[in-house]
Formats: sequence, C-alpha cells, structure tokens
Amino acid sequence: MTKVVLKDGGSGQELIRRSAMPPHPLWSAKVMMEEPDIVQGVHEDFIRAGARLITLNTYTATPERLAREGVPEMFEPLQSKAVELLRAARHAVGAEGVRIAGCLPPLHGSYKPDMSRGHNDLLPAYREIADIQAEASDVLLGETLSSVAEVTAAAQAGVETGVPTWVAISLSDDDSASLRSGEPLTRALDALEGSGVAGVMLNCSRPEVITANIATLLARSWPVGAYANAFTGIAALEIGGTVSELKARQDMTPEGYADFAMGWVALGAALVGGCCEVGPDHIAVLAQRLRQGGYEVV
Repeated sequence: MTKVVLKDGGSGQELIRRSAMPPHPLWSAKVMMEEPDIVQGVHEDFIRAGARLITLNTYTATPERLAREGVPEMFEPLQSKAVELLRAARHAVGAEGVRIAGCLPPLHGSYKPDMSRGHNDLLPAYREIADIQAEASDVLLGETLSSVAEVTAAAQAGVETGVPTWVAISLSDDDSASLRSGEPLTRALDALEGSGVAGVMLNCSRPEVITANIATLLARSWPVGAYANAFTGIAALEIGGTVSELKARQDMTPEGYADFAMGWVALGAALVGGCCEVGPDHIAVLAQRLRQGGYEVV
C-alpha cells in the first residue's frame, strides 16, 4: 500500500474566519496571543479531518515582520506558544501520533521577495527560526518560498538542524514555470541539488499551475509534495498588507480541490495538503479520497 503524508490546510484563513479581531499584518501571531483557543481549535479540526502533519502557527512570527510591527521581543514567546497550542490540540483529540511541522516562511512578506537580498542576507534569520523550532518539530517546512535565495537559505538553515527539511516553492499565477520572483523553477531546483533536503514541493500556487509543473519536480531525485491555495490570484497583496485583500475561488469546493490533489498523488506526490482557503472540510474529503484510492494516510 502506497503511503501518502497528509498535512493540514491553510490555518491563517481559518483564523480570520473564526476570530473577532480584524485582519492584521501579524494576523496569525496576534490571534495566537489574544485568542489562543481559536488557534488550538483550528489545529484540532484539521486533525479530526484526517491530517497527520500539522504546521506550527508561526508563519507571520519572523524576526523581520515582528520588528516591522514594533514587537521584536515577541519572537520567542510566539514560537513557544505555537508549540504549546499544537501539542494541546493533539492531546485534546487523542492523536499524539500526529507529527509537528516547523515553519520557515518568507521573512518579510509573501509572494513579493526582496530581490536585493541574497542567500547570505537571509540565512541568519532562517537559522534563528529553524534553531528555535527544531527541538519540537518532526520536520521543517520551508513554505511559500518565492525566490531562489529564499529557497536556498531556508533549505540550508533547516538542514543544518538535522531535522528532515522539505522546501515548498510558490509559482507565478501565469503558468510560466517561474517563481514569484520571475526566476525559472529549474534554477531553484538546480540550486537545491546536493543541499540535503528531504523533499521538494510546490505550494501556495494555483492548483492548475501545480498540475502543470509537478512533473518538473518528479524528474529529480527527491520525494515530491504539493499543496495549493484557493485564491483567485495574489497580485493585489502588498508587503505589510493582509490576506483579507485576496479573494477565494468559488469553484474550489472540497471535492474540486481533492480532484487536483489526487491527480498529484497519481503522478507520484508523496505529501499533499492545502494552503490558503483550503480548510478542514477540504482536508476531510481528501483524506477520504486517499483511503478510497487504496493509499495509506501517514
């Protein structure tokens, strides 16, 4: 029986839907400190839906974003709180076997990398995040990485901890086989050769774009994963903005999303899940479809 790792979906959008607070540039971190029960509840719902790899709620808790918002001292408390809430969710559901994924996100904002900053400029902050998350994490996920420098710096920082590290690349919406930075996907993959990463993925991209490009990853030697967003597009989002500026696709039902994800698995993807606007209902249908298809969800 073929094993497939099933991760959670997009926690940030779930938090916006459930929170009483207005969206904020540090939305997921702010909710974690002021409404922690909501964060734990989102983790629990993804576990109940069938996800067996849950990501720490630290996507916006990077040193750079926290400094930009005037709260750099919150870095360590937020990292600790994220671990506490995920562990509490596992215990509440009685699912201690669910694994924890650390999060190595874009340092200053999603989708619009600062092209003046190279690998060596980004590496210290990625090391700071990876080092503090490593002890609690079964795997480290570099997520929504949108330039070659982000990809390689996150990969190196994660691999250096000794924790298995997967990197996930976000592609342009225009089917051009390029990162959000405009750099070719093949350049990022070439840069990862010999890096020691445990796997390479495409994430927070349109599902159609992932389908068009996943074969490029499968042609390499790593395990491959994929998890898409369900936004209509990301062009309107600016650094320091919030994802409330983006719109969800009305056609991306749980069944529709599962059709895409099962297609990636059929091609050879070993890890699937969801990103922004992919909620527990989507993951529940995907888990059911995987089991019905004869896959072992791990």
